[in-house]
Amino acid sequence: QVRLVESGGGSVQAGGSLRLSCAASGFTFTYSRYCMGWFRQAPGKEREGVAIIRSDGSTSSADAVKGRFTISKDTSKNTLYLQMNSLKPEDTAMYYCATQAGLCPRSVVDWGYWGQGTQVTVSS
Repeated sequence: QVRLVESGGGSVQAGGSLRLSCAASGFTFTYSRYCMGWFRQAPGKEREGVAIIRSDGSTSSADAVKGRFTISKDTSKNTLYLQMNSLKPEDTAMYYCATQAGLCPRSVVDWGYWGQGTQVTVSS
């Protein structure tokens, strides 16, 4: 049973930093071909992709966060991270991690496993 648990959210002022963590269980980073990603959803908006990391370690991120957010994973801890720097008020949202076996899905709806989310609030 795949399980994802996010942590690390909170309230910060604009320009600040946060690091989100996503502890995964039910599969092993090292030996499994899973794509993992961070998504966010602001009130009244659709859930959107923030960054993904493929099983080979390559990454992609949304234009809105390029140069500010970094996705990474620690295979020894089976944990996914999102380092967020230079935070802006528009980054305020619930942040979710997700995983899907095989290739990274293009559509949000095709990701099979989700965490419960962690709230990030950035004040100006």
